Amino acid sequence: MLETTIAAIGPLDESAMTAARDLQARLTKPAGSLGALEDLSVRLAGLAGACPPPLPEPAAVAIFAGDHGVHAQRVTPWPQEVTAQMIGNFLAGGAVVNAFARQAGASVTVVDVGVATPLSFPPEATAGTEVSGGAEAAGGRAVPTGRAAGATGGPAGAALAPPRLVDANVRRGTRDMTVTAALTPDEVRAAIGVGIRVAGELIDAGAGVLLTGDMGIANTTPSAALIAAFTAVDPAESTGRGTGVDDETYRRKVGVVRTALDRHRPDPADPLGVLAAVGGLEHAALAGLILGAAARRVPVLLDGVIAVSAALAAAAFAPDAVGAMIAGHRSAEPGATVALRHLGLDPLVDLGLRLGEGTGALLALPVVTGAVRVLHEVATFDAAGVSEK
Repeated sequence: MLETTIAAIGPLDESAMTAARDLQARLTKPAGSLGALEDLSVRLAGLAGACPPPLPEPAAVAIFAGDHGVHAQRVTPWPQEVTAQMIGNFLAGGAVVNAFARQAGASVTVVDVGVATPLSFPPEATAGTEVSGGAEAAGGRAVPTGRAAGATGGPAGAALAPPRLVDANVRRGTRDMTVTAALTPDEVRAAIGVGIRVAGELIDAGAGVLLTGDMGIANTTPSAALIAAFTAVDPAESTGRGTGVDDETYRRKVGVVRTALDRHRPDPADPLGVLAAVGGLEHAALAGLILGAAARRVPVLLDGVIAVSAALAAAAFAPDAVGAMIAGHRSAEPGATVALRHLGLDPLVDLGLRLGEGTGALLALPVVTGAVRVLHEVATFDAAGVSEK
């Protein structure tokens, strides 16, 4: 699946991009006055191979969840059980990502690709939730919120489908990357395959843009390791404070990333090997989602540091996949800026966010839609009878 997906990814269509630039020059506005939005609309035309490109709607958020063996190194004060508890919160509609998704009219799909705690939620946390794959019951505890999972949302007030849970658990969390490789190559391939399949299912269901989401306590630590491995920066430059750790924990976290990289010495030319050495199951699945969308020439709106670290892996597998990527926002995590610079992507918004879940991507979604809507709806000088300079 991975090889056939990579083979389907091609460069942006130059003729469509030229047509989009020409159209931008004829619209009733000063040339270049929409700044980065004009460049974005041109790129999206190149991705679609059409001018104007399709409107990026409806939007679908895919939240990939996994746990991490490196949690044992005390890189975060949060207990690992929170990963499963937050999945319950997502399904109940009570997380920030749900609020933003309702505002944007986006669907939410939660994918258990590597949660350590078997998932089991009380009825009030999963009311109306579709469960795919038969998630195992036992252990996990949801966080009831009292919010309706299928609340009305979106600018037009359309009723959204309730969040959906997909059971695609590859293994119950990764191994501790400071002791051994976090994953085997086969496990990485399986997780990438999950992401590719989810992308295909969402696109087949009509999604015009995919948004990356993630959940996994301690997942900023493997993200920092991935970014350092792919960009060759020092771990101190790629590692941030995650959920807001204190100075002592931060120093330990940098040391943990350095230890893992020194132990494995991953080769950035071997993205599967890098993901196996220091990655997470949600990172591998996110890379698969990006590759799957790029193969179908559908844009992917990236969230924060977890997403952009996975995007580095996707770009290492298929450099042309970058053409499908849109940087939704600049995470407060320093590694995100390092990764975006390496990918050559400029973020659309910069609000100091560091929550994850897909929240920053959702806030950027109207900007992306607006960039494309201009090509569809704004009159040209000739059509409007407006004089040019």
